[in-house]
Amino acid sequence: MSVPLTLRARKPGYAVMQRCLELQAAAPARSSWQRFRGVDVLVPEARSWYKGALGERRVAAVLDELGPEFTVLHAVPVGSGASDIDHVVIGPTGVFCINTKNHADHTVWVGGGTLMVNGQRTPHVHRALDEGARASRLLSAAAVSDVAVQPLLVIESASLRFGKKVPAVVTLRPQELGRWISGLERAWSNEATRYLAMVAEERATWHVESLVITDTLRHVQRFERLERDIAQAAAQRRFFRKAVVLAVLAVPAGGLLGYWWAVAAEALQNAA
Repeated sequence: MSVPLTLRARKPGYAVMQRCLELQAAAPARSSWQRFRGVDVLVPEARSWYKGALGERRVAAVLDELGPEFTVLHAVPVGSGASDIDHVVIGPTGVFCINTKNHADHTVWVGGGTLMVNGQRTPHVHRALDEGARASRLLSAAAVSDVAVQPLLVIESASLRFGKKVPAVVTLRPQELGRWISGLERAWSNEATRYLAMVAEERATWHVESLVITDTLRHVQRFERLERDIAQAAAQRRFFRKAVVLAVLAVPAGGLLGYWWAVAAEALQNAA
């Protein structure tokens, strides 16, 4: 079992992946018939965590495009429990803690201290503000200097609309994030940036436990295997639907049952 020396080894969405896998572990094994029909692999309880992990990984891909003068940390553990900051960015334009929300296929509205998803209020803005204040305290204490950490909300959604009031937290679409961060005026010298990055990558800066042996790639590999299973089930569902349509259109009623069983047997053999 490998133990990362700093938070640079943390993968995006790491903590969310862990929770998703814990919930998914309770899923019963699918029968051959369920595999043939492409029944969804995910249990309902794990769905939001799965979407959250995908959202964090997409934002991480955007942050990867920042220049080498920026340090990006993912799934930064804070406090004494399982809480974490999705992403922390340290660069010449400032220090940022990024809260990622995956509301794909939903409508999001934000104004002042309010953010609504499909018309329902959420605590996203207030939690982002609290996260920024907490990150500022922790990083300032570790750096023995006042460090302002700016919270950002990154929202993936079908549409993102803004009210008349300026949002209390800068709210961006994933594709806007890198350009927004790199486009700010310089806030730190190169020397100060390197020092803050060195302090920020130490787990003890953020969490009471400076070393946790469960930080391994094993969970990431299991999550990627779950991704493949989900994609395979989706492909099988498409096949199943096409098979039904073709059977109805192409086969006379008398031979429909025999054709259907032949299709099913072939698909089950392929799945095995």
